[in-house]
Amino acid sequence: MELIDWRELYAANRSVIEGRAVSPADVGLGLAPAPLHVASDAGPGLGLAPALLAGGGLPSVRALPGPSAFETDRLIALEHHDGRRARPVHVYAPPDLDPAVPAPLVVMLHGCTQTAASFSAGSLMNRTADRHGFVVAYPEQSTEENPSRCWNWFSTSHQARGGGEPASIAGAVRAVEMANDRWTVDPARVFVAGMSAGGAMAAVVAATYPDVFAAVAIHSGLAYGSARTLPAATQAMRRGGPDPEAQGVAAFEAMNAAPRVVPALVIHGTADAVVDPVNAEHAVRQWMATNRRAAGGAFEPELDRPHATVRDDGGGTLPFTRRTWLDADGRIVQELIEVEGLGHAWSGGAAGGSHTDPRGPSAADAIYDFFTRIGA
Repeated sequence: MELIDWRELYAANRSVIEGRAVSPADVGLGLAPAPLHVASDAGPGLGLAPALLAGGGLPSVRALPGPSAFETDRLIALEHHDGRRARPVHVYAPPDLDPAVPAPLVVMLHGCTQTAASFSAGSLMNRTADRHGFVVAYPEQSTEENPSRCWNWFSTSHQARGGGEPASIAGAVRAVEMANDRWTVDPARVFVAGMSAGGAMAAVVAATYPDVFAAVAIHSGLAYGSARTLPAATQAMRRGGPDPEAQGVAAFEAMNAAPRVVPALVIHGTADAVVDPVNAEHAVRQWMATNRRAAGGAFEPELDRPHATVRDDGGGTLPFTRRTWLDADGRIVQELIEVEGLGHAWSGGAAGGSHTDPRGPSAADAIYDFFTRIGA
């Protein structure tokens, strides 16, 4: 079986981002704030037993002071149980957030070789949360599940509802919702976004849990079901996956008894040397096919005829083009943002962060802006 050397791929891509050669040893190093040390009355950490997922109580949380590179990036560590083992999810809430007022939740899925902390620091999503008042959750993949910390988006056992990583990520949402002594999550405004392998997994969980996630953002990722094996994943990353129309049908079928339109934003760099930009078009077409079926005639998009096209020549950032597609009632259903000259990196992220390019427009701001506009 062919194995993907993610570190080599990412290291090579840094030459696109920074205009210099970077050794594989540099990959994954970034500004990674240490999370708060968390304790509960039930013992060290927050271990949610399987019974809690069936409706039991949640131990109270108290945060113990810990060092952090960024005061605004302090995280609270929770655990949830996916039926096999405890899984971590790290949560950020703005310091002035009123715990009694329901707030949106943005679930952020990191890329390969990253951790929740490095993705938190590099993406700058917490700063966007400070400005707009929402909670951010960072589920974390383990090296036991994947040696490179990749979400296993390319495995059939992780592409359906009710098991594998989609169920685990949905369980992380429940764990965050249950910690309501610190925040109150508005269940109608739970969103998912991801980078690279996290973007591909975001597409999977949005399709398999449309009753949990109100919208999805896929940054430098792939369409739902782009691969079923590791060798196929390598091919999809380089040349795109199967027919996006067929994958759109598959994603609709994965919704099972809860089909609905899932607004989808795709962000991709035109110079991505790890996940070829053709995957951005495939992701857009896949979600068009899925949402067309879910809308029952209310959404009939044409790829080459967006309802709006905005070109931004930069003014301090890399130039980008944004295309928008609306439904019959004029509501935003899909967007595509293509950033010129952006490699395989989070657009507008922290300088020196893990797989970030600060030259790009802020992906964090663009993602949350899309989530707030989908109901308009």
